[in-house]
Amino acid sequence: MAGKRSAGILLFRRTGGGTDGDSGDSGVEVLLGHMGGPFWARKDAAAWSVVKGEYEEDEGPAAAARREFTEELGLPVPDGELVPLGEVRQSGGKLVTVWALEGDLDPAAVVPGTFTLEWPKGSGTLREFPELDRVGWFGLAPAREKIVKGQRPFLDRLAEHAAG
Repeated sequence: MAGKRSAGILLFRRTGGGTDGDSGDSGVEVLLGHMGGPFWARKDAAAWSVVKGEYEEDEGPAAAARREFTEELGLPVPDGELVPLGEVRQSGGKLVTVWALEGDLDPAAVVPGTFTLEWPKGSGTLREFPELDRVGWFGLAPAREKIVKGQRPFLDRLAEHAAG
């Protein structure tokens, strides 16, 4: 496989019209996760992500997106049709494939998956951190400020889908 691949689901819900005034949200909110671990702890802008994760060649991207959603949030994927939002290559070279899914969930119900990291670096101490330390619903305009820059095209594609 040439480079790392990641797949995810951008959960969205309709809020009944552009209630955020001139923010251009078109009545849509998306669920984003704030990346866990010490590097992201004090960051907010461009520190949130589509719920996604890496997968290997022997797993299809849609299956990986569903698996990662469940692993990272500890909740089942809501019922509904996955709408392809295509691929984006992030600045680090990772190819990310994302689907939109209309649905709802309560961020308070999330039980995040964890990862292990040596922290502080070089200390020999392994610590466990949540993959996502919090999740939240955002209108499209605030989501553009929160999401990592390389994933912003998915918000644009979702806005087109929601408008169409």
